[in-house]
Amino acid sequence: MSSAPSPPPSPGADTGPGTGPGSGTGPGSGADVLLGPADVRELAAALGVRPTKQRGQNFVIDANTVRRIVRTARVSPEDVVVEVGPGLGSLTLALLQEAAWVTAVEIDDVLAAALPATVAARLPGRADRFALVHHDAMRVAELPGPEPTALVANLPYNVAVPVLLHMLATFPSIEHGLVMVQAEVADRLAAEPGSKVYGVPSVKAAWYAEVRRAGAIGRNVFWPAPNVDSGLVSLTRRDPPRTGATRREVFAVVDAAFAQRRKTLRAALAGWAGSAAAAEAALTAAGIDPRTRGESLTIEDFAAIAERKGTTSA
Repeated sequence: MSSAPSPPPSPGADTGPGTGPGSGTGPGSGADVLLGPADVRELAAALGVRPTKQRGQNFVIDANTVRRIVRTARVSPEDVVVEVGPGLGSLTLALLQEAAWVTAVEIDDVLAAALPATVAARLPGRADRFALVHHDAMRVAELPGPEPTALVANLPYNVAVPVLLHMLATFPSIEHGLVMVQAEVADRLAAEPGSKVYGVPSVKAAWYAEVRRAGAIGRNVFWPAPNVDSGLVSLTRRDPPRTGATRREVFAVVDAAFAQRRKTLRAALAGWAGSAAAAEAALTAAGIDPRTRGESLTIEDFAAIAERKGTTSA
């Protein structure tokens, strides 16, 4: 279920004045339009919302932080942004000030029902550039309005990686993005081969994009404050490796390699290949030493291995 969008106005169109609580000087006034700590708590109280750990809800209460996220994400007046887990709208409002269009995907019934009203109250001149999709982001297959060009989100910690990978796979029009995730997850997503934290998230994200750490976020900008630090991860879409194997086939090799990451690839890939000997044959054909471990391979290496499944030894 989603709000009915209308075609986005041209990026230079008049945005009109903000009329929400504490506003009245227009979207350019920044803090008056964006949500502060008192606004977030007031909205939550009015809606009867209590952030839940089950859905990883930690609402951003600092206007400077959401401005920083939008700036670091390089959101332009031409961008069509998809946001996952908008919550009460802290980041949504900042995105609407810069982008041509914003589509927010929210699973929570109460939050999804309230967000369009918050947008209309605080940025009435931009409300026609906004669409709300009330759905589980892991199951979203299409979005209203123009195709998204950017993904910007404060992702729930408990589902950050699968949501990110799903969105990148489902919407190839996404050219760049910035996500805020648990610091440990940010490190894993941006890790390079050979790193102790390099693993499945690192490799699979690299299939879609160039990934890098883009900063740290303190705990005090959230309500409630989480027990862990957060990190920003920047993504720039790249072409996947040139291979005759499908993405699913490549990811099956990745999963097998890291399921037993302490083992050599010859042993770790035995189940995937059918036997240790078959794994060795595929690895050798791909130019990979069977004695190495998955943590040393690039996404291109995994693609080469997948392509050579079924190779027989000479």
